Amino acid sequence: MDFGAKGPPRPEINLTQLIDVVLLLLIFFMISTSFVAQPGINIRLPQAKTSDTSQGDATRLTLTAAGLLFVGDEKVKWEGLSAALVFERKHTGRGLLVIKADENVKHGSVVRVMDTAKQAGFERIAIATTPYASVED
Repeated sequence: MDFGAKGPPRPEINLTQLIDVVLLLLIFFMISTSFVAQPGINIRLPQAKTSDTSQGDATRLTLTAAGLLFVGDEKVKWEGLSAALVFERKHTGRGLLVIKADENVKHGSVVRVMDTAKQAGFERIAIATTPYASVED
């Protein structure tokens, strides 16, 4: 019987816990990024055949069917729209404003928003649309 030391013990890395942690982090990031992509404002954009999905570096303005205004994710009153747009233009440096107006919003409200945006210093204004579900010619 040999009870002598056979050398230093070999360190072992248990991969089970490492894999568990990596998978949990992966699941966490997948769930958290899906929350970022889903807007909390419920609107139905009008449909167009020439819809462009790339917004790039733009300021978003959302106008709901109920008449609520949102600059980015911040709720804004009509009276404070000009100040909010001037603030966004000066502090972000973005020259593009994308208007996401519900398809049931009156044309006059969209024109009012566009006029206010031009006065606030936005050089380019775009109106967001969604592509047709089925294109019929």
